Amino acid sequence: MTGSDKPAGPPGGASPGTWRRRLRPGALRRPAGARSRTRRRVSSGLRLVAALSLFGALYAGFAPGLQSASAEDANGLSAAAAEGKQIFDNSCISCHGRNAEGVPDRGPSLIGVGSAAVEFQVATGRMPMARQEAQAERKTPHYTREQAAQIGQYIQELGGGPQLPSGEKLRLTEEQDLAKGGELFRINCSSCHAFGGGGGALSSGKFAPTLEHASDRDMYAAMLTGPQNMPVFGDSQLTPEEKMQIIGYIQNLKSDQDPGGWGLGRLGPTSEGVAIFLIGIVGIVLATLWIAGKS
Repeated sequence: MTGSDKPAGPPGGASPGTWRRRLRPGALRRPAGARSRTRRRVSSGLRLVAALSLFGALYAGFAPGLQSASAEDANGLSAAAAEGKQIFDNSCISCHGRNAEGVPDRGPSLIGVGSAAVEFQVATGRMPMARQEAQAERKTPHYTREQAAQIGQYIQELGGGPQLPSGEKLRLTEEQDLAKGGELFRINCSSCHAFGGGGGALSSGKFAPTLEHASDRDMYAAMLTGPQNMPVFGDSQLTPEEKMQIIGYIQNLKSDQDPGGWGLGRLGPTSEGVAIFLIGIVGIVLATLWIAGKS
């Protein structure tokens, strides 16, 4: 075999053993430095994912409060009003419109009605209404008293209006206050709500509701705002003290056990007149028959 027919040797004059080692599969692995760089990158990526996950969890926990605060700053609303706005936008906007400006033939504007009117209507279940009727009746409320107050605060900050006084005490219960409250009730309220607070019929399918389930806040707000057919008794017509005297009298009336005799449903002259007619006429007829029989 000539020199030209010999197989080519390893390049660079390397020995055959070295050439074979270079052709082994293990010889194709990356250098140690490259492997360490890959591990560092993977480790850094995992740490970044863990940090982002932790930050996301913290944000989910604290973001509502931060968003609420930013919303207050953006809209100039208090915390309670911001909560009320959220409820309003979810439940009231379809009838009363954006920013409570009203929707024609669906719901009036609430600008200027005040928080007292809103709390009365929402807390007693009169609002929201399922349909347009002669008047809204009391029913199981959709929202708690706190939520009703939040909606009222939102309306209050939009356009102002009558507000319930601060503090929990809205009635006076001293003996002289009850006497004065009874006098004021008979003059201003009994013509519609009857002498015992049982309510009564009005015109066009409307009525004055019973006061049996009315709370102190309900009655004060009703006198202050005049819902539906009720007249408004502002502080110039009835002072805050007089309103609390009336409320004290009504609440005392609920617990009174008719010490004067038969209450007749506390419907006032109507039930009394019926009782007098039935008992009196029947008595006269029986007396007439007895006299005729004797004669």
